[in-house]
Amino acid sequence: MHNLAIALHNKGYQVTGSDDEIFDPASSNLAKYGLLPEEFGWFPERITKDLDAVILGMHARADNPELIRAKEIGIRIFSYPEFLYEQTRDKTRVVIGGSHGKTTVTSMILFVLKKMHVNFDYMVGAQVEGFNTMVGLSDNSRIAVFEGDEYLTSPIDPRPKFHVYRPHIAVVTGIAWDHINVFPTFENYVEQFKIFSDKIERDGKLIYFSEDENLMKIAENLRDDLTAIPYNAHPYHITEGKTWLETKSGDFPLRIFGKHNLQNIQAAHVVCLQLGIHDKDFYTTISEFKGAAKRLQILNENDNCTIFQDFAHSPSKLKATVSAVKEQYPKRKLIACMELHTFSSLTAEFLPEYKDSMKDADEAYVYFNPKTIEHKHLATITPKLVAESFGGKNVEVFTDSTLLLEKLRSMTFKKKNLLMMSSGNFDGVNLKAFALELLS
Repeated sequence: MHNLAIALHNKGYQVTGSDDEIFDPASSNLAKYGLLPEEFGWFPERITKDLDAVILGMHARADNPELIRAKEIGIRIFSYPEFLYEQTRDKTRVVIGGSHGKTTVTSMILFVLKKMHVNFDYMVGAQVEGFNTMVGLSDNSRIAVFEGDEYLTSPIDPRPKFHVYRPHIAVVTGIAWDHINVFPTFENYVEQFKIFSDKIERDGKLIYFSEDENLMKIAENLRDDLTAIPYNAHPYHITEGKTWLETKSGDFPLRIFGKHNLQNIQAAHVVCLQLGIHDKDFYTTISEFKGAAKRLQILNENDNCTIFQDFAHSPSKLKATVSAVKEQYPKRKLIACMELHTFSSLTAEFLPEYKDSMKDADEAYVYFNPKTIEHKHLATITPKLVAESFGGKNVEVFTDSTLLLEKLRSMTFKKKNLLMMSSGNFDGVNLKAFALELLS
């Protein structure tokens, strides 16, 4: 939301906003543009007919006093995705969906388009090198590239966000059950992607990962006016710890790695071809791409060890990330740590989905905070249940982050890699500082 506020400010709009609490980096970023509220809280008296519109964040409550006031006086209310659609109604919209990889694929497309001096609007869920904000809107672009999240649109609109964007070019990277609190069964979750494909504009295109059985079924049953374009992992090889793309124009070195990223590159490649980017330009540019923030991001390294931070938290993301690091560094032991932090991951019914997701690690540590479970009003889970759900003899479970950090501090990181995975931060740990400490 704060990125959208900055984007609209940069476009020339007069923007105000409110929240009950604002943390960094949002706080510092808003202050930089003079958009940080002078006081926190809700002020319905400030909602007047002078406002053109109210944009409602997903985490607002349905009984928010400012929202109630906006309804009472008839101000037009947009959800976040509705407003992005409204701003790009007359543009070619590219929307990247999927249970995993959508942030990276979106980031790759943005990176290439910018390097090729193409004007575009965008929204992406992570910081990308060369971009000051995660949202960009302008009057002189004909293309909009959005990351398409399947989570709920707003507290008064239960549709998945990516149903709102109505893409001309849609990408789905894969379907792996997530958000159990919203989609209680896998079949219900898959149905959201079928609906997404039905929302593609007339004569549009669906670009999909060809090795996903559920996506294949969706592609086989598209409307007659739509074109289905399958893709899989781009051909590659690894030489002396570096991944190279194999192309008709020769081999191109990459700064990223992992089979999942070779799938992401191919998805971005197909999209860029649809947008008029030539092969050679794409490959030359993508070889400079360092990845999106918190996606196999290097926190610290030396000749014997690399410490990574990754956003992986769902089973499919976890498995892909662990496998990628092991494949890239086969001669190093892999210590993999992950935090159960989301609603789904802390639910007993969902935990079996994690079976064997960390089997490629030499040592695997899983952490969860029992207080987080209480905060989310979930049923209690035990370390034993978590260990049995993950399976394998390499898994150890912690419920105290201090003990986990002590365990890692006791290790010698020689010919070892460390992978820290979470959508949270292991209860406030400064992972960058911790990585510097471990290799000091």
